[in-house]
Amino acid sequence: MLVAKRATAIAMPSDPRVFFASERTLLAWLRTGIAIIGLGFVVSRFGLFMRLLAAQVHPGHAAAPSGYSNILGVCLVAIGAVSITAAAVQHGRFIATLPEQDRPTHYAMTWSVWFAAVIAAVAAALAFYLAYTPGEA
Repeated sequence: MLVAKRATAIAMPSDPRVFFASERTLLAWLRTGIAIIGLGFVVSRFGLFMRLLAAQVHPGHAAAPSGYSNILGVCLVAIGAVSITAAAVQHGRFIATLPEQDRPTHYAMTWSVWFAAVIAAVAAALAFYLAYTPGEA
């Protein structure tokens, strides 16, 4: 004989580790985005370095064309800014869905999202700077 069991709602214990795991993921994406931004800056300015080096080695010759290093560098900086923005938005959406017992008390949960937004804004400003000042020799 089958006995129907009644589903009872059991209160789950608080587990703030879920929130902190999400925050660690955001910070990992932030670190990755900053690395991509740094690589983009180096690539963007590498063309300027090569032109200056060529001008010192061959002083009478015309400067070589800059190539695509500035364009590639600006694209990398923009990709880094977009990845940080996407990670911040995703983290913000996730913490909004967490139940109250999974949110740590007395902890500023939106600080990391604001920090990531500031870093993304600075990266976007760097991309515009690199795009409009290609580094004339």
